[in-house]
This record gives sequence, C-alpha cells and structure tokens, in this order.
Amino acid sequence: MVPGAPSTGSGTSMLPASEAAKIYQTNYVRNSRAIGVLWAIFTILFAIVNVVCFIQPFWIGDGDNTPQSGYFGLFHYCIGSGLSRELTCQGSFAEFSSIPSGAFKAAAFFIATSMVLVLGCIGCFALFFFCGTGTVYKICGWMQLAAGTCLILGCMIYPDGWDSDEVKRMCGEQTGKYTLGACSLRWAYILAIMGIMDALVLSFLAFVLGNRQDSLMADELLADKCANNAI
Repeated sequence: MVPGAPSTGSGTSMLPASEAAKIYQTNYVRNSRAIGVLWAIFTILFAIVNVVCFIQPFWIGDGDNTPQSGYFGLFHYCIGSGLSRELTCQGSFAEFSSIPSGAFKAAAFFIATSMVLVLGCIGCFALFFFCGTGTVYKICGWMQLAAGTCLILGCMIYPDGWDSDEVKRMCGEQTGKYTLGACSLRWAYILAIMGIMDALVLSFLAFVLGNRQDSLMADELLADKCANNAI
C-alpha cells in the first residue's frame, strides 16, 4: 500500500443509514419545492390564457370569400353592414340576451366558469400558509381538472351556434352547425384548445405533488416514532 494513499476496500467508511435518509429527504423536499414553484407559475400563466380566451372576440372570423367582414367571440361580435367596411359591434356578457345563439351563451358560461375556477385556484395558494401542503395541492388539482372540463365543454358547444343568422350573414349560407362555411377559426379558439391540455397537465402534476407530500409526511412521522422509541 502506498503511504498517504486513501484506504479502500473494507476500510471505506459508510454513512449511517439515518444520515443517508436525511440527505435523501432534504434533496426530495428541495426538488418537490422547485417543481411546486414551476407548477404555480404555469398555473398563473394558464389563468391569463383563460381570461384572454374569455374576453377576446377572435374565436372565428372572416375569410377571403366571406359575404361580410367581421369576427365572433363568445359573446361579443362585430359584422360589416352592406358594402361598407365599417363594423357594427354587439353583444355583452352583462346583457346575456344580446348573445346571438343559445350555444354561444352556454359556451360563454362554461368558459367563464373555467376562468373563475382557475382564479380561485390561485387564491387557494394562500392556504399553503394555513393547511397541509398535500391537501392544498389536491384541492387545486380538482379545481384545475374542473376548469379543464369546462373548457372542453365550452369548445365543444361553441360550434353548435354557427348556424345562427348573424354567423351566416358573415360566413355565407353554407354555414351550419360545426360547419364554418367561408370563415375560419381564429387564435382565441385555438388558444382555448391548448388551454385544455394545460389544465389536464397541471391537475395531474398537482395530484402527483400532493401524493408526494403525503408520503413525505408519513416518512417524517415514521422517523419521529422510531426516534422516540429509541430514546
């Protein structure tokens, strides 16, 4: 053996099991917190997407061959009149009767509910200071799953209103339920569809984080119990 060289083989010192478990638990908590911060950031971004989809009136719009120029949202819409390029805008969520189709009303209701659920989920972040972390994650997970379900319903119901007189005036007589005629989908509708995937991924991640927190708490209680028994 070379003098001064580190010892190998059976002489190698090993960390005690309790120390190794403590190091593993520290890394486990650090990684969970990092993932939790990313989850919170993307939840806030999802809420912004939801608000934009609800407010913006660019779900469907005119094309090159449409009789009139214009665009439609969930409740607000603008259509040209005659040969003029001036757009006449109507519709307000506050005046539900001004929405031109029952399907549009239902879609607006579900998207609004999704928006409220996501904003409520962000409000639940304050519960991290008062309740168990795992419980808060699971509450938010259910709210995000419900928000995604409302988004799915809103996106599925919305095309059922394409046969309304106002949409036909803009898109042509070939327009019907789930048939857009000469018009095309706009970015707000596509963004809402992308929001569905966001909601499902975020809710899944929330449930995973909640279960990990529960298992971490169980391990801590077991370690405390073993330490007390040893004393």
